[in-house]
Amino acid sequence: VLKGAYDGFLGKELDLTIDENAGTPGASSIGGPSLEAVSSAEIKFGYCTEFIVLLKKVLTKKQEADFRSFLESIGDSIVMVADEDLCKVHVHTNDPGLAFQKALLYGELSNMKIDNMRLEHREKLFHMEQGGGATEIQQEVSGQAEKPAEAPAPETVHKEIGFVAVCVGEGIANIFRNLGVDQVIEGGQTMNPSTADIMDAVDKVDADTVFILPNNKNIILAANQAVDMDDQKKLIVIPSKTIAQGISAVVNYMEGVGVEENKEAMTAALDEVHSGEVTYAVRDTTIDNIEIRKGDFMGIGDSGIAAVGTSCEEVTMDLIDKMAIDETELISIYYGQDVTKDEAEHLRNLVSSKYANHDVELQFGGQPVYYYLVSTE
Repeated sequence: VLKGAYDGFLGKELDLTIDENAGTPGASSIGGPSLEAVSSAEIKFGYCTEFIVLLKKVLTKKQEADFRSFLESIGDSIVMVADEDLCKVHVHTNDPGLAFQKALLYGELSNMKIDNMRLEHREKLFHMEQGGGATEIQQEVSGQAEKPAEAPAPETVHKEIGFVAVCVGEGIANIFRNLGVDQVIEGGQTMNPSTADIMDAVDKVDADTVFILPNNKNIILAANQAVDMDDQKKLIVIPSKTIAQGISAVVNYMEGVGVEENKEAMTAALDEVHSGEVTYAVRDTTIDNIEIRKGDFMGIGDSGIAAVGTSCEEVTMDLIDKMAIDETELISIYYGQDVTKDEAEHLRNLVSSKYANHDVELQFGGQPVYYYLVSTE
């Protein structure tokens, strides 16, 4: 659990926005959202599939790479993380059975979950149509014609455990949601949420215990203050200082395990992650005896400035070189809103060629300010 960290961590939420002109005269022969708007969203892989493999024996690097490659051949939004005993998998696919069959080669299956994303999409469209007076034809298109127009929204299901995470970037937010995080707070680095913001998110989670992932050292204090203010729920702060740490923490959460055990496991996972980020200098400066010019790209690691230069790609490679150690098995790259997919894939190919014995995952993060967020584990 690794978007997976893992590739994916992964998946993108659908844009359900309806054209503003759809309900205006002349915009469509049918009142309300146009049929085109209702039916145009396409989901390539329809089933969100999650499961845990109780490994018969530790996966070799080749087995892990083969398993990941197979998942990539049948779907996307892959998140796969393995240790000595377990392998946790998340994938969007059109045939969950294929993923299960492949996984059975490595051990027994547990905690299997399949969600029909196409059905969920149609239901979202139907609820949107209700607000604008959906016609019988539109209900038929959305697959909901048999439902009464005034059907109440489904009640929130109470849970024992819930999650709140702080992050910035559409892709990063989707990664956390796909990993099971209930509420995502926009913030971090340049926009820190307040204790009140955190409390508001916690209030929206219908759970007895809520884990809070600050994902930034500057937000940990506000998160801890929220703990002292809530006397209705048990709030636990996992002191993640980076996005990568937060993702790793969620991936290491195990359903059916006690709260304290999960707290220990998720907190321990933070130390297994090395994080880095690539941004640019807004002015001439000197940091750690390193001269930096305005406009230079900077690679910042756990210990400070690790690379500086005029090429974003070269600086990112230098940063990864300094982060990758002998024990490193996974290199994750999240590209920001100012990086094109082609640029990111070119970087991923360079990293994969240089670190052929490592798993290299690329995921859209959509974060501002930082061209790349990278992590090694």
